[in-house]
Amino acid sequence: MKTIKLKPGKERSLLRRHPWIFESAIGELNNSVNTMLGLRSGETIRIESDEGRPLAVASYSPKSQIRARVWSFDPEIIIDHRFFKNAFRAALARRKALPIASNAFRAIHGESDGMPGVIVDVYGDTAVVQITSAGAERWKEAIAQAIVSELAIEQIYERSDSSVRTLEGLEPHQGWLYPELKAGETRSTVVNFEEHGLKYEVDVASGQKTGFYIDQRNNRALFAEAIKAANAQQVLNCYCYTGGFSLAALAGGASKVISVDSSALALQHAKRHVEINGFDTEPCEFIDSDVPAILRKYRSEGVEFDAIVLDPPKFAPSAHHAERAARAYKDINRVALHILKPGGLLFTFSCSGGIDQALFQKIVASAAMEAHADATILAHVGATHDHPHSLAFPEGEYLKGLLLRKM
Repeated sequence: MKTIKLKPGKERSLLRRHPWIFESAIGELNNSVNTMLGLRSGETIRIESDEGRPLAVASYSPKSQIRARVWSFDPEIIIDHRFFKNAFRAALARRKALPIASNAFRAIHGESDGMPGVIVDVYGDTAVVQITSAGAERWKEAIAQAIVSELAIEQIYERSDSSVRTLEGLEPHQGWLYPELKAGETRSTVVNFEEHGLKYEVDVASGQKTGFYIDQRNNRALFAEAIKAANAQQVLNCYCYTGGFSLAALAGGASKVISVDSSALALQHAKRHVEINGFDTEPCEFIDSDVPAILRKYRSEGVEFDAIVLDPPKFAPSAHHAERAARAYKDINRVALHILKPGGLLFTFSCSGGIDQALFQKIVASAAMEAHADATILAHVGATHDHPHSLAFPEGEYLKGLLLRKM
């Protein structure tokens, strides 16, 4: 195994078990390290301190600023097919101890499961894998075999179409990984699953992320409970996607639910979800619109709601974009608080890695001040338990939310 040495002092993050090694941390070979050692993209390497102390085994990425990602902090471990099977087995054992009220769940959550650049979501008998690192790309076949053997899955679809792959020097890729399609064969990419007693249909080939926002499972259940407890009747679900929070509102007893999204296809799926769950579509409205525009429209017309959900896309992919994102988050929360009835519920989220929980709460508090509204926090929420984040890897925490009651 080839070895890379770090600059003096740069081993501290590894000793804290942070799994990323940046280009600037690599020692004297630095920019020419791949040429000097003949390293290939995704190759397994050993990481040592400048004094020669073995620290970890990692995968090498010559194109990325994150030059290496740690597979294991045991510098003697062998990265092979058995390693991946053991990693999957351990991840599944952790999830068996969790209360997951669904047959859709996240089986592997990247670095927090010791699998940097690997996401695996399961929808019934179908697994969807997303590969975003050079190391994971090199071991794709082993990862697929581990999914089949440890998950006893019937089919695997690959959704490695994230823009993050370009940072690793990888081309986007999407399609059936297992079993491979035979010449002339077609296979439906629509999968069915249930969550808290509700039915869903998602297309793993075209849906957001790996097809659906599994990470909001517990928050949808919480919203249904809150709607029921508050007897909230008029609900507005913004950035609704395929209507998960809309279904939760209906399950909680709401009499009218307005779902807003800028994707006509997503709205069609949202309506379909209402229908297949046996809810009446008559009191449901599906609006193809820009959310800030519809919020301002309701404010100008004096329309108010008993409960509002704000679950926008990622406004700040990194801390560099935080200031601009903060303005966008404050704007939608400010107007939402204007049109929320006294005693009403606001469930507001950020999935931006560049906005942490404390900053998000400050943004919402500022929005409330500008709206001349006061609110109490009923709950701080995040991604559901099968999306773990390690204490040593704060970058793994991305989803944060607040359930508020307007005073």
